[in-house]
Amino acid sequence: MGNIRTKSGALKIVVIAAILLTAPITAAALIQSQNQSSNQFISQALLLGMYFSLQPQNFPYKVELAFPYLVFDHPVGIYHAGDESNRLFVLEQPGVIKVFNNSVNTTTAGVFLDIRDRVLYFGEQGLLGLAFHPNFTTNDYFYVDYVADNPRRTVIARYTINQTNPDQANKSSEQIILEVLQPFENHKGGQLAFGPDDGYLYIALGDGGWGGDPLGNAQNLSTLLGKILRIDVNTASPPLNYSIPPTNPFNNTQGYREEIYAYGLRNPWRFSFDNVTDWLWVADVGQNAWEEIDIILSGKNYGWNIMEGNHCYSPPSGCNRTGLELPIWEYSHFVGHSITGGFVYRGSALPELSGSYIYGDFEYGQIWALNYDGVNPTNNTLLVDTNLLITSFGVDENNELYIVDYNGGIYLLNYSNSTQSQTFNIDS
Repeated sequence: MGNIRTKSGALKIVVIAAILLTAPITAAALIQSQNQSSNQFISQALLLGMYFSLQPQNFPYKVELAFPYLVFDHPVGIYHAGDESNRLFVLEQPGVIKVFNNSVNTTTAGVFLDIRDRVLYFGEQGLLGLAFHPNFTTNDYFYVDYVADNPRRTVIARYTINQTNPDQANKSSEQIILEVLQPFENHKGGQLAFGPDDGYLYIALGDGGWGGDPLGNAQNLSTLLGKILRIDVNTASPPLNYSIPPTNPFNNTQGYREEIYAYGLRNPWRFSFDNVTDWLWVADVGQNAWEEIDIILSGKNYGWNIMEGNHCYSPPSGCNRTGLELPIWEYSHFVGHSITGGFVYRGSALPELSGSYIYGDFEYGQIWALNYDGVNPTNNTLLVDTNLLITSFGVDENNELYIVDYNGGIYLLNYSNSTQSQTFNIDS
């Protein structure tokens, strides 16, 4: 993700007229929410006013608030625990995880974990990742990625839940798994996920900043920055609090960090596994001109900072592409400025999107469906152009897709025409 910025560099303003026009709707919706502060009420009114007044036109899809009574503080992710509890967990960048029941009528979200006292929250720093252990129902383990200070570093930590209240984590249970020093304030990556087949923890780390990867981290196999890591958190290999999977590409390679699974990444902002193909999809935020999507394979070099997308970066022409894995898709900064990775859709609510990779742009708010099978020509379709600051996508236990807006709301896709039959086809 690039710096927290808005479309065309301007502040997004919800005009007072929009709020006034939607006042009967917002009042009717919000009156059901009891015991909320006036500030919370105002925040929700503004959020709903934005939604009703800024809906785009002439697209096959629209975005709508999934939880109209909930507003979050700079959310950057939404997750489920895989425990059939029907709960969702929202990651707030300042350092809080909220939990709530997955229902449109939910009026409150509780605090699952509050580590604001440990999190360095500024710019692209903060609480950035969450993953529940595949055996969460029996071991109560979950993992977070956050940036801490003095010295500035990425922290991967494990927590457990409160045994008397499953909706609260035990803050004192923190066990540091891995720490990585960070040279600058941007390009932190932050996504965590367990591999669907191997059970290993995958970690996304950006090149550490500033611009252009001045320290050469992404191509340096002796550092963890600019990489996708893969570690085994189920066994420790002292002095490490984890072990290196024997199938990691640089296992037992002298001088290389053996945690590395793939490298040559600038700022991988959100990755996900497709639970049908097991492909690992990564969106890598570009520098000056190109945003890209990669399918991550073990040991591959994805080019940064030799290349930006399919184009030479350093040097600006005539670069050596030998051994580099090129993106499966890219778009220029005439289209968007900061890609946000999503998910291959495997839900049932929008069947024509099945098998499409749904992703967006943080700054410009577009949401696309990308069809790629490695054989046929790649096809990209614009689903909707929104006014959201899209920080993340997520799925629930039914594989339905959610969109996280940095302004505080959680959205979902729906048909533009509520009476539209489910016959809109995505080209493939």
